[in-house]
Amino acid sequence: MVSRLPDYEFERRLSPRLLDVLIRAGLIALLAVLCYQVFAPFLPLLAWAVILAVTMYPLHQWLARKLRGRQGLAAVIVVLGGVLLIIAPTALLMDSFGSSVYQFITAVQSNTLDIPAPRERVREWPFVGERVYDAWSQAHTDLPGLVDSLQPKIGELARKALAMVASIGIGLLKFVASFVIAGILMAYGEAGTRGSRAIFDRIIGLERGAAFARLSTATLRTVAQGVLGIAFVQATLVGLALLIAGVPYAGVWAAITLVLSVAQVPALIVTVPAIIYIWSSGHYGSGAAITHTIVLLIAGMVDNVLKPLLLGRGVDAPMPVILLGALGGLATGGILGMFVGATLLAIAYQIFMGWIGSDPDAAAAVGTDDSPQAP
Repeated sequence: MVSRLPDYEFERRLSPRLLDVLIRAGLIALLAVLCYQVFAPFLPLLAWAVILAVTMYPLHQWLARKLRGRQGLAAVIVVLGGVLLIIAPTALLMDSFGSSVYQFITAVQSNTLDIPAPRERVREWPFVGERVYDAWSQAHTDLPGLVDSLQPKIGELARKALAMVASIGIGLLKFVASFVIAGILMAYGEAGTRGSRAIFDRIIGLERGAAFARLSTATLRTVAQGVLGIAFVQATLVGLALLIAGVPYAGVWAAITLVLSVAQVPALIVTVPAIIYIWSSGHYGSGAAITHTIVLLIAGMVDNVLKPLLLGRGVDAPMPVILLGALGGLATGGILGMFVGATLLAIAYQIFMGWIGSDPDAAAAVGTDDSPQAP
């Protein structure tokens, strides 16, 4: 009986403290869940703002030095420049697209759309030649009948097109808001840098916190610059190829290519219809058509060569790790997931390699091998 008194006394003292810890942990978990529910609608917006701020911060700092250290003015200039360079052309393109769709629908409804007769060489297209020729011929001779036969599909496509335009418009508004928040973050960039360093130091430790903070920043910038840089190069090449080939509206198709490349959609969506136009228009000889086809195919697939070269530069992680993280994140979380996936995989790679390098058994084995031998 006497031997069990210390255990009873220990349990009596431990029970209230354990209950107190559990209650505090439960309240903290409840607070975290409530905070997440409040901020969940804004998390993608804030994530994009952080990505834009990290990517444009070197430009902001260079501009701030030119403006004698005025951080706020530099942030305003960067935000306005980004909105003018990205949002305005996209809005003009969407307005032109909407006007073209409206004019097309009006012409179809009034039966004033003039569709030329297909050429005989259309029949020679592989796999789809006969079907395309028959549909094209019916559109030339009896467009209202073709529209009536495709009415359910046309209505569904129209609804999808309207939904796509609406989603793009909402996305543009969110992007503008992200730019504004990114400008605020850049204006207070030094405090943000110290805060992120403190978070990494707290989670990972003082010895490696700074290294992981630099790795995260470099990965975000590499993915952003790689994606945007590749999109710009590919859109320029496709636009020049279309301009040299004499394809109508080459500038519009180049802008569409830029948007598709940023969204990680293959540029072949633009180049393949252009190739079909070159072969079916009858304005090109066989040699010129083959040359333009090869150039357009190369321009449409140039991103497959540039991504491995640009996505791993300036990061303390192999290029395949960054590329796999970006592609896996894109598949699971869209464009935002591309940045998050690349950053997480790069950090996980560094942690894993650091764990391998700090193996105490390997260090002991090396120390044993280096010890002097007895005579």
